Amino acid sequence: MTRKYILIAAFAVAAFGFLIYYGAGGRVPSGQPPVEKLTPQNVAVIKDAFNAAKGDVRLLLLLSPT
Repeated sequence: MTRKYILIAAFAVAAFGFLIYYGAGGRVPSGQPPVEKLTPQNVAVIKDAFNAAKGDVRLLLLLSPT
């Protein structure tokens, strides 16, 4: 019974990863600025844009592959 749940969970994680990788490939809703990748060259640009939106809801999401 435990093996069944492990296989189902592994399949669900793989399916979710597949959908994120191929389905959400950087597309954003209309009117929303595109997703930015944080690099050493654009840290100041992202910081300035974040600080300029003081009256708005802001979200900064950092993801790591490990």
